[in-house]
Amino acid sequence: MIRSDGRLADELRKVTITRNYIKYPEGSCLIELGSTKVICAASVEESVPPFLKGTGTGWVTAEYGMLPRSCVQRIQRGKDSGRTYEIQRLIGRSLRAVTKMELLGERAIWIDCDVIQADGGTRTASITGSFIALADALNKLKKDGLLREIPLKDYVAATSVGIFSGIPLLDLTYEEDSKADVDMNIVMTGSGDFIEIQGTSERQTFNKKQMEELLDLAKKGIFDLISLQRTLLEDII
Repeated sequence: MIRSDGRLADELRKVTITRNYIKYPEGSCLIELGSTKVICAASVEESVPPFLKGTGTGWVTAEYGMLPRSCVQRIQRGKDSGRTYEIQRLIGRSLRAVTKMELLGERAIWIDCDVIQADGGTRTASITGSFIALADALNKLKKDGLLREIPLKDYVAATSVGIFSGIPLLDLTYEEDSKADVDMNIVMTGSGDFIEIQGTSERQTFNKKQMEELLDLAKKGIFDLISLQRTLLEDII
């Protein structure tokens, strides 16, 4: 199947990640996934939430938002939805799964993900880009003598998959996602373990065989993304 943007069914959109995109954060990047563009910025705070005080353990969390004209129709500012909170929690969970919190010390790293242009896959692009920003922030802490090592256990990236017109597709655009029969967001580590699987039947049910096909498709795409991460971060990890 040849898609509207010329890709094959098992092909990612063009991916570009620009490290240190913003001057002030400890780590940042711009991730471009086709027409989807997200700025990810990591900020270090020398404190942790109350439930972690005195434990010697750190924390990684995230905030996510979309600029008013990142979409076809304007989004009203200050109207955080349930979707926004769900995506923020997903990004945070994904990053904590690969971070050695006990080595971070009692400090928190906030990841701000700002969608400046959306064409599907904003949450998965946010996770993939946030890992780059997190790694650079941790490297700065190490350079400053605040960490003895970069406390990461593995890489993490995410992608979307779905069934569109009966065909399993990798990395859905908004047009494909909005019309998909089945829609999934998958988060995986570099070693091939799953962190999260979000799967929904939008217009028709799906069976075990189709689910396995989608998971295999997601694994292919995520490993391509992690290969790019490894190349970008080979100077620090």
